[in-house]
Amino acid sequence: MKSDLIEKIHYRLKQDMSPQRYKHTQGVVDTAVYLANKYGADKDAAYMAALLHDYAKDFSKEQVKEYISRNGLTVDDIMLNVHQLLHGKIAAHIAREQFNIHDEDVLNAIEYHTTGRKKMSKLEKIIYLADFIEPGRNYAGVEELREVAEQDLNKAVLLALNNTIKYVISMEKLLHTNTIEARNTLLLEV
Repeated sequence: MKSDLIEKIHYRLKQDMSPQRYKHTQGVVDTAVYLANKYGADKDAAYMAALLHDYAKDFSKEQVKEYISRNGLTVDDIMLNVHQLLHGKIAAHIAREQFNIHDEDVLNAIEYHTTGRKKMSKLEKIIYLADFIEPGRNYAGVEELREVAEQDLNKAVLLALNNTIKYVISMEKLLHTNTIEARNTLLLEV
């Protein structure tokens, strides 16, 4: 990895993120690199995807809509109605356009870290899971998820997907079809 690019990204993240979001991002980076090492994935790719995964998370609803419109990004109806899901797509676009990152696996891991998707790569699973279990996370079930993550990546991602689905349903919110497809695909693999 190019250290000048990493420095540039850290500088921009500190400008564009709240201190809490930046701390969360650091936790995701550490967790993703740990999981990549544990499960035989590219540590540099895990570092980069984790570093950029929440780049647009602190964007306001108006900033999100404006960015999507200005850049002609294609979004489905569910994402249009649940703007919190859009930050992954925007972050992947920023990674490509502003930081010249063209590794499709890294870009997909960034884009789909909120919903998952059918047939996720190992890196996508690692970023999805690292976002849930980084050390700063504290919610009911996180310890169990961390324990499963130590044993089996696929089972941990499946548990995280199940937890997400239950949570979204309990909140009576829209559930993205990518999440259902991710769960079903993984369930067939496990």
